[in-house]
Amino acid sequence: MKPLKNSLLRAVATWVRRQPPKMKAFLALVLGIAAIVFLQMVVHDHDNLFVAAEAVHAVGISVLIYKLTKEKTCAGLSLKSQELTALFLAVRLYCSVVMEYDIHTFLDSATLATTLWVIYTIRFRLKSSYMQDKDNFPIYFLVLDTSGRLLTALGYGLWPSMVLLSEIVQTFILADFCYYYIKSVLGGQLVLRLPSGVV
Repeated sequence: MKPLKNSLLRAVATWVRRQPPKMKAFLALVLGIAAIVFLQMVVHDHDNLFVAAEAVHAVGISVLIYKLTKEKTCAGLSLKSQELTALFLAVRLYCSVVMEYDIHTFLDSATLATTLWVIYTIRFRLKSSYMQDKDNFPIYFLVLDTSGRLLTALGYGLWPSMVLLSEIVQTFILADFCYYYIKSVLGGQLVLRLPSGVV
């Protein structure tokens, strides 16, 4: 039974490799939608999905660390986006320690530690390959503007709908990025180049 299973997987993998890039992207999209529908049908405790998402984030940062140590370059990686991620994770970790102190706290602290290591690596070890002229977004516009809005929005009664809306927007942003990432990988490009209208 095992050789038949391996040969079937090998045949499917070979068939997928032979498909044109647009077909591969379509298959990835269908597989992603099928995975979401499957999760919706199977998972009844949505806290497990949050734990899985945090674990995937930690694994993604670990893969980034592996790439940085293997290739010894951080060209194309935004230090400012990593700093914003670390700020977000620090605030989330603080809230998790104060309110919950559970598995989320552990995963957030692991992700924060790995993100801080990425920041250290970009800032000090791989400083020569960091493209500071391309990474020119002023962080203080984002941080100060959102913190000011937070102070004015305290006590406002529509926060659940705002959370839902922000999650939907974030999902579309990530889906858009994933589309261009899959498109570049299937096209044979190791460096992701986003169209000028996207960024």
